[in-house]
Amino acid sequence: MEPMTTLGRVTTPDGNELVLYCRDRVYTIRVNGLELMTSRAHGSEEEMARLACQAVAGTRQPRVMVAGLGMGYTLRAALGSLPRSAEVVVVELFAAVVEWCRGPLAELAARPLDDPRVEVVVADLALHLQRDDRTWDVILLDVDNGPEALTVARNDRLYSAVGLERLRSRLRPGGVLAVWSAEPDQAFARRLRRVGLTVRCEAVPARGRGHQGPEHCVFLARRSGG
Repeated sequence: MEPMTTLGRVTTPDGNELVLYCRDRVYTIRVNGLELMTSRAHGSEEEMARLACQAVAGTRQPRVMVAGLGMGYTLRAALGSLPRSAEVVVVELFAAVVEWCRGPLAELAARPLDDPRVEVVVADLALHLQRDDRTWDVILLDVDNGPEALTVARNDRLYSAVGLERLRSRLRPGGVLAVWSAEPDQAFARRLRRVGLTVRCEAVPARGRGHQGPEHCVFLARRSGG
């Protein structure tokens, strides 16, 4: 086994470290020592993008927000499910993550940032939603390991009633908010319903369709209309 190599490191607003590692061609991002994501298992993130984009299939010029770039797998799956006319905006807190996805991680998801449909915004998502009043057919939310803060403490705002109401207001009629989670969370599902969204929870294999092993949860929350 090869030794673990550190490829990148950045300090979070909470003073923790977000670190990119590689060992035996497997890439891992950890925050404060805890695994946030790995190139070994990304099927559930891809399935989240496919499920959400399928829900708005037929939209002529869909507008999609990818909240959390990660290793680029979610973005690549969304691009593969969308027409050439789509507009896709990636909102990522860390400029370093964008640099990693243009550098050592670029080939993992076939360089999704090179797609001409993609715009990248480096910003805190909650603040960005306050400043940018554009509405979206799909919002893909994958900035933590579920509906509670992990990457930075202030992400808690996103999963509160106020944060969910703001996300709902940024959906077009019939639009879908998809939230990735390591496990089901009934309290979160109830909060989504309380802000007026229709919710279903999909259990998806961590390694993708056709694979055995652990499952993750994708919340698909739809705004009425459309």
